Amino acid sequence: MHVTRETFDQVMVPNYNPAQMVPVRGVGSRVWDQAGNEYIDFAGGIAVNALGHCHPELVSALTEQGQKLWHLSNVFTNEPALRLASKLTEHTFAERVYFANSGAEANEAALKLARRYALEKFGEHKQKIIAFTQGFHGRTFFTVTVGGQPAYSDGFGPKPGAVEHCNYNDLAAFEALIDDDTCAVMMEPLQGEGGIISPDPDFVKGVRELCTKHNALLIFDEVQSGMGRTGHLYAYMGLDVVPDILTTAKSLGGGFPIGAMLTTTEIAQHLKPGTHGSTYGGNPLACAVAERTFDVINDPVVLEGVKQKEQQFRDILATINAKHHVFSEIRGKGLLLGCALNDDFTGQARQFLDASTTEHLMCLVAGANVVRFAPSLVIPEADISEGLSRFERAIASVVAAK
Repeated sequence: MHVTRETFDQVMVPNYNPAQMVPVRGVGSRVWDQAGNEYIDFAGGIAVNALGHCHPELVSALTEQGQKLWHLSNVFTNEPALRLASKLTEHTFAERVYFANSGAEANEAALKLARRYALEKFGEHKQKIIAFTQGFHGRTFFTVTVGGQPAYSDGFGPKPGAVEHCNYNDLAAFEALIDDDTCAVMMEPLQGEGGIISPDPDFVKGVRELCTKHNALLIFDEVQSGMGRTGHLYAYMGLDVVPDILTTAKSLGGGFPIGAMLTTTEIAQHLKPGTHGSTYGGNPLACAVAERTFDVINDPVVLEGVKQKEQQFRDILATINAKHHVFSEIRGKGLLLGCALNDDFTGQARQFLDASTTEHLMCLVAGANVVRFAPSLVIPEADISEGLSRFERAIASVVAAK
């Protein structure tokens, strides 16, 4: 059966507006479409393909597990899930792991756990959740309400209650909002969808101290910032702050859908049998691929390489911007970078993305004013150089059309 981009308009719900080309094959940081055109991938499936496309280690893990065991349900446990959980707890602050299928599901579990913990330990009054404007935590009704972007949560009827927001990096506003009725604070240690906003170190430390003071659980949403993305295994490790609960997904599976919630033994005990679950969560296929992904990424050479590649991006982007004057700053950390547009190009991030696609470069946006890059953590330096050459051509075409 031959399908084209037009097929999308005929059979798919119109909640996405995908590019006109249809990718059919990928190797490393290169992708080919139906017409055989080659693209360089700076999008990484939105920070998912942390080891690029069809990494031989991941292909091997998937095919090996695919010939053994696919699915059991949580009436049974399985070896890949146990090995992956063991590695996650060995290499992070956590002692317990819950597996899900996505970042939104991991965040949903974290929020439900925080509410249950507070209810059982302190009583019904302790239910307030604080999160941050421009935050993004998923698309379930609970997580999208906690995410601080009303455009995503409005228009679906009454929202879950006792959720409040304040501005990221505004410690005074946060201190005024948190109290003894607060059960949890959910934050990204590097805001992704909200525009690639790095946290002020004093802000993060202040949030941690105030959470401790008010017996509120600090939940770090590391769905986008985790698994080597910042040059640390998890971003909290570079901030000198330890959360009570951490969520991870995206890069965790290297392209295979999986999410996880990590926490301590004391907090975890409040999710007793029957309180929460997931049919596919922790299935052997996903966990086998994620375990291999974890093994490859959790390597000092790979993590140090992320920092070196960040510097290459920043150096070349600075040269490009000196010529074309389109960015006010390059934001982010590691290989989660945002090119913030200056006042002359306000609101035109999508034009830069479309022009990049025309130049055979895949990239992303983070809001209307930021072009986002989240490439493979092992992208070769030659692909970074070539991709940024294409990006410069895209920039030139947008500037010329202005």
